[in-house]
Amino acid sequence: MLPDIGVFGPYTYLVTELFWGTIAFALVWYAGVVRSTVRTILVLYPFAYVWDWYTLRVGVFVIPLRTGVELLGIPIEEHIFMLVVPALVVGLHETLRSWDRS
Repeated sequence: MLPDIGVFGPYTYLVTELFWGTIAFALVWYAGVVRSTVRTILVLYPFAYVWDWYTLRVGVFVIPLRTGVELLGIPIEEHIFMLVVPALVVGLHETLRSWDRS
């Protein structure tokens, strides 16, 4: 049985983004790839934003446990998601690469 994180109510999505964002940041810092991670995020962000904006507008998905704060037409949590996911991928990839070199 999975834990019910819905106890955070409208902050549930934000809490999960901050949790995974902390892990992503730790991996990026550990691997020493802050600059390349920022560059990757800057390149991916516009594509992710358009994709997210469009899928929300046409009703592909709905996010009920969110703060309701929007920026540029999408929930603030989605903006954070678009930072966290590439950071997590780059941080994990580069951490594994550093372990392979050891």
